[in-house]
Amino acid sequence: MPETSLPPSGPGRPKDLAKRQAILDAAKNLFVRNGYASTSMDAVAAEAGVSKLTVYSHFTDKETLFSSAVVARCEEQMPELFFDLHSELPVETLLINIARSFNRLINSPESIELHRLMVTLGTQDPTLSQIFFEAGPQRILQEMERFLARLEKTGELRFDSARTAAEHFLSLIKGTCNFRLLVGCGELPDDASAERHVRDVVGLFMRAYRI
Repeated sequence: MPETSLPPSGPGRPKDLAKRQAILDAAKNLFVRNGYASTSMDAVAAEAGVSKLTVYSHFTDKETLFSSAVVARCEEQMPELFFDLHSELPVETLLINIARSFNRLINSPESIELHRLMVTLGTQDPTLSQIFFEAGPQRILQEMERFLARLEKTGELRFDSARTAAEHFLSLIKGTCNFRLLVGCGELPDDASAERHVRDVVGLFMRAYRI
């Protein structure tokens, strides 16, 4: 599936990091906007303002560039400190803060567009879908699992499986609203509705797992 590739550049001066970032930024936008098949390396080069040779010197082929762009987009959408919350806060407050952030993340236009693209690609190349899953959803799930395992030490909640509880929590936050957005028959909820949903989910979660 990858386009014709060129060998990576040999020893010499370090590659221009600014150009690499410009290429990644162009790829993130074009792949989501036009899809994988309709985005060429020539188009990425033109969007980034570099030569096609420069694109290939940083990313050896189209699949590598796409993979790098997906990972970069997922990392942007889930900041490193997403789960680095103040432990002195009440358990319910911690969960509300995470739920609120996750709800905003999954319903953002960038997230919706990326998920739609990956659903389309899932029937064409499972490898690309796996890259996306590991960079985004799986990483969030693992972080949530670790967070709940730490939270259990407070003695307020107990889980037979922190992994299963993390899956329950994230799935409840996504709910019907996110599905409707993905298939294009829904609208973003207003702030009051979103907050009500977050608090309802956290309340349900607390009742299910409170000791």
